[in-house]
Amino acid sequence: MMRGFLTFSALFVAILGKETFKGHQVLRIVPKDEVQLAHITELEKMMEFELDFWREVSKVGTPVDVRVPFHLLNFVRFYLDTWNIEYSTMIEDLQLLLDQEEAGMKAAANVTKPRNTDDFDYSRYHTLEEIYSFQDMLVAENPRLVSKIRIGISYEGRPLNVLKFSTGGTNRPAIWIDTGIHSREWVTQASGTWFAKKIVTDFGRNSTLTAILNEMDIFLEIVTNPDGFRYTHTNYRLWRKTRKPNPGNRCVGVDPNRNWNVNFGGAGSSRNPCSDTYAGPRAHSESEVRSIADFVTAHRNFKAFISIHSYSQLLMYPYGYTRTPVRDQAELGRLARNAVRDLGSLYGTRYNYGSIINVIYQASGGSIDWAYNQGIKLSFTFELRDTGRFGFMLPANQIIHTAEETWVALMDIMDHAYQNPY
Repeated sequence: MMRGFLTFSALFVAILGKETFKGHQVLRIVPKDEVQLAHITELEKMMEFELDFWREVSKVGTPVDVRVPFHLLNFVRFYLDTWNIEYSTMIEDLQLLLDQEEAGMKAAANVTKPRNTDDFDYSRYHTLEEIYSFQDMLVAENPRLVSKIRIGISYEGRPLNVLKFSTGGTNRPAIWIDTGIHSREWVTQASGTWFAKKIVTDFGRNSTLTAILNEMDIFLEIVTNPDGFRYTHTNYRLWRKTRKPNPGNRCVGVDPNRNWNVNFGGAGSSRNPCSDTYAGPRAHSESEVRSIADFVTAHRNFKAFISIHSYSQLLMYPYGYTRTPVRDQAELGRLARNAVRDLGSLYGTRYNYGSIINVIYQASGGSIDWAYNQGIKLSFTFELRDTGRFGFMLPANQIIHTAEETWVALMDIMDHAYQNPY
């Protein structure tokens, strides 16, 4: 009955426009022992497509954040109370945050369009078209440093643009950074835009960045999942996956961070097309993933691969699919420790660090596991602000501080790649 209701809701949204989340709450659930963990896992399995797990079930003591639709609140609370599982309400009414976010964007849209990247407002969230326009302005303003490469086309025909920052030369050692592979994580695309401006601003002024760019290239893909990102603006703010249809199934999209050719389809991914962690029909089935994989493989000289997500305030390295430590774990651990220390020195933001499987959960088919297995030693993934107060709905007034502190950690990783060639 519930699944029939959700199917009807999906059709209703497709016809009339944006999904609303009035009365939806985000609950934080904390398992105290293995028994409670098992009950939460059972709840997830029992209501896999009715509940939206923002922070997935992982281990005892680690919070699980879940968006609960209004009509299921009483049932979920009853279930948790029955098993004496501790929970609290992180977001009282999700629609209120969505309304505030949308009002801010509408107000900003009435302002005159930026004539250049100095006029661009980095302190608010932007549409896909605005980010594309920003990229074109940045390239036009900095033709000797920045170029735009189209590495592929999304399922719906949108360009997969990568900004290349280079002082010349061919096939130099390179650094890859992507943001927005999960489309609902808006602070990542916003931070990526800020990073691009920071690079052109600091080149020639900051000695460390200038030294890096004199020897290495930086490739930055700001909107890694453009179809999904546009859908978050037009239809469904919390959309995570790509937008490619799945033949024979009403559910759309693949999780682009479970689609990589590394333990594909293994633990921590789903074979069900309706799941938010659906791995897809085969590895690299999504053009958004395949385009990066082909580009990186053909280049053959990437020294760092950094994928930026939100939320949870984590800096992680491989592996996600196995507890077997990577051979470079000691070096990656030291670098991550230094990076989160320096990140925290700016605004006091506290990050945890470690391998994906030990810090957050088991996940197969992830990008940085794939990159590491391609020989890119410095493979990292960030989970940006916050730790759950707002989750994916991080207020726009935190964008700049988030980007600034993340940049400090990124500089540590990029400088390490420059100082320690391999």
